[in-house]
Amino acid sequence: MDVWLLRLNVAKCNCVSYGEKPRQSCYTISDETLHKPDTVKDLGIIFDTQLKSVDHINNKINKAYQILGIIKRNFIYLIPHSFLILYKSLVRSHLEYGVIVWSPHHELNIWLKN
Repeated sequence: MDVWLLRLNVAKCNCVSYGEKPRQSCYTISDETLHKPDTVKDLGIIFDTQLKSVDHINNKINKAYQILGIIKRNFIYLIPHSFLILYKSLVRSHLEYGVIVWSPHHELNIWLKN
């Protein structure tokens, strides 16, 4: 970084270790220690150190309920076809984003999904 004169905002950098027992080592860039958070958001998907996706699933479920509430409050008299279009475009798109990455494979996450 110093040789090629590249600037890096170290305050925005994080260090993440994945696994059952994450490593406790400290990493530095330009003599500044990197922050080690429990969860990291990358491209809209929340990853935790054990890759369990519970935080991400809860976040997406809450967002879907918020948008569904907005639809119910603002569009009181909808025919089923119009509601289906709004649901598929505004609610389901949030629930299905990045499903390949966080698709539930733990029994707890499958329960949360239902």
